[in-house]
Amino acid sequence: MKAIDVELDPSDGGFDSTRLKRLGTHLRRYVDDGHLPGTNVLVSRGGKVVYHDVYGHRDVERSLPVENDTLYRIYSMTKPITSIALMQLYEKGLLQLKDPISKWIPAFADTQVFVDGDAANPVTREPAREICVHDLLTHTSGLTYHFHMANTVDEMYRRAGFDWTKSPGDLETQCDVVASLPLLFDPGTEWNYSYSTDVVGRIVELVAGVDLDQYFREHIFEPLDMVDTGFCVADSERDRFASCYYPKGKKLKATLLDDAQKSRYLREPTALSGGGGLVSTLGDYHQFTQALLNGGELNGHRIIGRKTLEFMTTNHLPEGADLTEYGRPLFSETAYDGVGFGLGFSVVIDPAKAKVLSQKGEYAWGGAASTAFWVDPVEDLTVIFLTQLLPSSTHPIRPEMKSLVYQALV
Repeated sequence: MKAIDVELDPSDGGFDSTRLKRLGTHLRRYVDDGHLPGTNVLVSRGGKVVYHDVYGHRDVERSLPVENDTLYRIYSMTKPITSIALMQLYEKGLLQLKDPISKWIPAFADTQVFVDGDAANPVTREPAREICVHDLLTHTSGLTYHFHMANTVDEMYRRAGFDWTKSPGDLETQCDVVASLPLLFDPGTEWNYSYSTDVVGRIVELVAGVDLDQYFREHIFEPLDMVDTGFCVADSERDRFASCYYPKGKKLKATLLDDAQKSRYLREPTALSGGGGLVSTLGDYHQFTQALLNGGELNGHRIIGRKTLEFMTTNHLPEGADLTEYGRPLFSETAYDGVGFGLGFSVVIDPAKAKVLSQKGEYAWGGAASTAFWVDPVEDLTVIFLTQLLPSSTHPIRPEMKSLVYQALV
């Protein structure tokens, strides 16, 4: 377990201490109102923790409090880790971003684009080109998610066996099934949140020649001393695991969804999901965000090159477009206005257009259970927020946190 101690007085880190306390006060209201089970938030500046607030329960039913070492489902906060893994292989010259992904997963050579019809009888056509690695990292592949509930292709994913609790087989099988389903659009022409990063994880396995969990462990987790992060919770650690909740009724009361003591995360998963499968702690994810803030290195261990990380956290949408202009208005882990997308991260390109107090160049992502992080290289700042309420769109916590952190800078 990584210790989490406040290492620097907020005033020495450029914050007004009284104003920064507004962050914890505001988040605690969500718990007191019954909307969240508990909260765990950390702010660092210059590589030092300046604020940490823990409140509420990791397991409401058993009256177990949130603690420093509480284990959380981080869902899509897995995606930046998987994207870093693939770019490590890129740095070794083992792949190029323009490479078609059928080079490793041949089934994608035959993937079609949806035109018309229904889920049982779709009408399709040939794509303008194949999906390439860059399309996966930027979510411009044409793939989708089963839970969007927005179109016929989403329904086809559900019919193929995708849901919140399972996928149609192991990661190899899952990718072959995805390849057999039609694309929403020609690769590279739109942005749509999808299973793209799960396919990225499979390519990592095929290029590196090891399973994704082993690759993560050897190339990211061990170098960064992320001792509690993995695809399942060990039996010896199950008491540290948080239950997951969902909002019920008009009052949106946090109601048990996934009991920590009965969860599927207590056993090895069928498919190692690079898109959303990891469990982690605040301390571990802080190690990851500090490595990002430091340009890819922490305590003498470099996981990615400085220029590579700068490249990854640059907006890659064509002609500097934001997600409103280039993306489909579906569920996502970020705002759309004024926010672009890099290689595995959202990127703030226009705070005024986003209408959220933020910093141009700030990059981030979040998870389906309302978790979130962001890294601000300009202000030398990182923020991590962990809780367990699904879906993340229930409350406007992320933009609220932005204003509460930035208003405290002096």
